[in-house]
Amino acid sequence: MKVVAFNGSPRVDGNTSKMIEEVFAVLNDEGIDTEIVQIGGSRVMGCTACNICFETKNKRCAIDDDYVNGCIEKMLEADGIIFGTPTYFADLSPEVKALIDRAGMVALANNAMFKRKVGATVVAVRRGGSVHAFDSVNHFFLISQMIIPGSSYWNLSLAWRKGDFEKDKEGIRTMRVLGENIAWLLRKIN
Repeated sequence: MKVVAFNGSPRVDGNTSKMIEEVFAVLNDEGIDTEIVQIGGSRVMGCTACNICFETKNKRCAIDDDYVNGCIEKMLEADGIIFGTPTYFADLSPEVKALIDRAGMVALANNAMFKRKVGATVVAVRRGGSVHAFDSVNHFFLISQMIIPGSSYWNLSLAWRKGDFEKDKEGIRTMRVLGENIAWLLRKIN
C-alpha cells in the first residue's frame, strides 16, 4: 500500500511538511509506503473549464506544461492521498487549489477515477481560516467519492513560524492519530 502527500507550502521544510512527516512516521511504522511531492512555490494554472478531459477521457488534463498531470498519475497509483496546505487569507494555497480543481475535473470526466481511495487534509494555520481550508479540500475528496478518516481533532496545527509545529503537542497527537486511522482504513479496504 502507498500514500502520496502533496505539500502545498512553498516552505519545503516548514510546518506543513513536518505535519505530513508526522503522519508518515506512523504509516511507515505500519509498513505503508509514503511519498511527499512538493508543489508549493511552483507555477501552476487553474482549471480553464475547456472540458477537453471529458472528450479525451485519457485521465489527463489538457494543460500539460506544469506538474498537475504528474500529480494525477501519482494519485492514481496511490491507495491514499494527503493534501497539506498552509492557510493563506483564510483559505488553502493556490497550488493546492489548482491541483484539486484540475484533478477533480479529470476524475469526473473519467468515471470517478479516485473513487474509494483514502483522502486526508492537513492544515498549518497562524490564527484563523484553517477549518475553511480543511473543508475546501475535503469537498474534493467527497465529490470524488473518496473515504475521509477522522482524527482526535481537525487535522490542523497552530503553526506560523518555522518550528512551531514541533511545539504543538495537540497538533502532533492529531497527526499521529490521523496516521493510525489512515493505516487502519487502508488495511480494511485492501
